[in-house]
Amino acid sequence: MGIKVFMVSFMFTTILLSVLYLPTKLSIPITRFNPMATLNIVHPSNRTYPVTFAYLISASKGDIIKLKRTLHALYHPGNQYLIHLDYEAPASEHKLIAEFVSNHPVFSLVGNVYIVGKPNLVTYRGPTMLATTLHAMSMLLRCCKWDWFINLSASDYPLVTQDDLIHAFSGLPKDLNFIQHSSQLGWKLNKRGKPIIIDPGLYSRNKSEIWWVIKQRTLPTAFKLYTGSAWTVISRSFAEYSIVGWDNLPRTLLLYYTNFVSSPEGYFQTLICNSVDYKNTTVNHDLHYITWDTPPKQHPRSLGLKDYRRMVQSSRPFGRKFKRNDPVLDKIDRELLKRRHGKFTYGGWCAENGKKQKACSSLQGENYGVLKPGAGSRRLKSLLTKIASARSFSKRQCRP
Repeated sequence: MGIKVFMVSFMFTTILLSVLYLPTKLSIPITRFNPMATLNIVHPSNRTYPVTFAYLISASKGDIIKLKRTLHALYHPGNQYLIHLDYEAPASEHKLIAEFVSNHPVFSLVGNVYIVGKPNLVTYRGPTMLATTLHAMSMLLRCCKWDWFINLSASDYPLVTQDDLIHAFSGLPKDLNFIQHSSQLGWKLNKRGKPIIIDPGLYSRNKSEIWWVIKQRTLPTAFKLYTGSAWTVISRSFAEYSIVGWDNLPRTLLLYYTNFVSSPEGYFQTLICNSVDYKNTTVNHDLHYITWDTPPKQHPRSLGLKDYRRMVQSSRPFGRKFKRNDPVLDKIDRELLKRRHGKFTYGGWCAENGKKQKACSSLQGENYGVLKPGAGSRRLKSLLTKIASARSFSKRQCRP
């Protein structure tokens, strides 16, 4: 009798816990997921891709429509995707993106799109954006296999297909890091290097502006400051060093940049250029097409149809920034990505054998590992050859 009561009680408890667990699956830490489990189902050919990428896509309140479009344009079954929606965004938006990912047939089948379960509060010009990037790196290093880490926002958009990107990068050494950098800080020495700021986003749940400390500090002498673009393509090796560095430089600089204005524009630059092991792996480029406002060039200008020709001619794989559903995005979809509204960017993984490609909407399992690069790959290869060639590589590398 006692055993029967125990079994009934055990079964009831199990059912109750499973019901409570199901609707919250996407809000639990990523370390509870097993992303590699479903991949064996979808590529029976046992083919693999020559290189793969791990994306962090950051979004803020009101970015859901842009985020969905950017994710569709970037998606590829060989890559990994981690979405960070700012803690400030309302619960309804967090729920919308969770339902979008969990209910999408391809995302569910492949299992390579994740959401940060405990998002951070990101403050403009504060170190919380850097904290979010490092958080994403650590999560993706722990869960998945990939070769390069790319941080983007919902306002970014690809200018090449992912097949183009994979094909172009397949001939590169996997230790290269695309980090635009300069030791010539100019006006930033006094406006960034000397001020001390405090970011309430590190300890408060309510977003507010950074605080400026009255007293300023002198420039560091233990290491040299570098500055550059916040948008990077980082090798897995350097990402591991940034998170679990075997010397103390990553932690020393992280503490220093906690009180630094716009720390994402200096942390990785200063870290890699002061590291004996990694300074010779830097490519001085952020692989983004960006046009800036008038000096001091702190804010990127929104791109439009008049910028399209220059974007293509730049051969860069990403553009920044775009307004929601701007007409130029439709032109990029149509002419560069072969993407239809609400569908994925064209690629070998979704092409049906013997049929004319109409829309990329589902995974063809037998095509996993197949690449169909196009003109975008040729343009990008030309750019990569130019900026990573021996002639220009060392000349622009972490110059003092």
